[in-house]
Amino acid sequence: MKIGPYTLSNNLILSPMAGITDRPFRQLCRELGAGLAVSEMTASNPALRNHRRTLLKLDHTGEDEPRSVQIVGTNPQQMAEAAQFNQSNGAQIIDINMGCPAKKVCNVAAGSALLRDEPLVKKILEAVVCAVDIPVTLKIRTGWDPLNKNAPTIAKIAEQSGIQALAIHGRTRECKYNGDAEFDTIKLVKQSIGIPVFANGDISTPQRAQEVLDHTGADGLLIGRGAQGRPWIFREIDHFLKTGRTLAPPGIDEIKAIITRHIIQLHEFYGDIMGVRIARKHIVWYFKHLDVSLLPLVKESFSLQEPDQQLSFMDKIFDAYIDNLHRAA
Repeated sequence: MKIGPYTLSNNLILSPMAGITDRPFRQLCRELGAGLAVSEMTASNPALRNHRRTLLKLDHTGEDEPRSVQIVGTNPQQMAEAAQFNQSNGAQIIDINMGCPAKKVCNVAAGSALLRDEPLVKKILEAVVCAVDIPVTLKIRTGWDPLNKNAPTIAKIAEQSGIQALAIHGRTRECKYNGDAEFDTIKLVKQSIGIPVFANGDISTPQRAQEVLDHTGADGLLIGRGAQGRPWIFREIDHFLKTGRTLAPPGIDEIKAIITRHIIQLHEFYGDIMGVRIARKHIVWYFKHLDVSLLPLVKESFSLQEPDQQLSFMDKIFDAYIDNLHRAA
């Protein structure tokens, strides 16, 4: 699997997710089998570049290559300048967001709202591609609403504009994350263009990953919510796609080591106060997969403010988890 000059280790990509795909989570998913991890979206507005959250989004220290950074906006010139800025800051792939359904993004006609304005899409894509000498990729949805699925048209515009890979979430903007993702539109797009196409939406098991690839003919997969609380899903899917066999799940010791290291890296990356707060949502996601009966205990830890307290409480949660496993056996 290649994007421009970069050969990926496999065809599985961590999808960009606002507030989630920070550097600690990207690195963790890369170590656990993702071929590429895309940063959370950064605004193209230059006035926001020195904001602390933006600076953290742009921190690629020690990150595996290639480094892919997603940008969002509606002004072609600002988007071009944002691409140049990110390239100078270490980005090796620029990803353009035309798939986010969030109101705060769509209300300013960015993200998936752009799908309603095909001429503007063309201007933005051409401006960004011409502004940098690194690969530019694009993420979209199937359309604005179920009656206006124009992904095939947008895909052709993207290919003609020099976009080097296209990711499609199998829902419209109006659908947000409701209902089931559909993959017929992605199949149609794949049949109509020559650049790599990545399917995205509701891919949460190795078997489902194989079904989506078989149905769409896509070149690869973007996995977002399926990796929340289960970053090892990438190695599980990769193993299944290569061998047709299910990989044994990680053992308790490995799971605890992964979660503990993730929490420590969040503390180090964001600082003590923000690191503890941001770790909470990840701990909840982990135990939604491991043992939902422990979520009340997990939420007891939300009152803790210090990194050491949070890590110590994880020992208590895991002792309860092991006890539950023994009782179930």
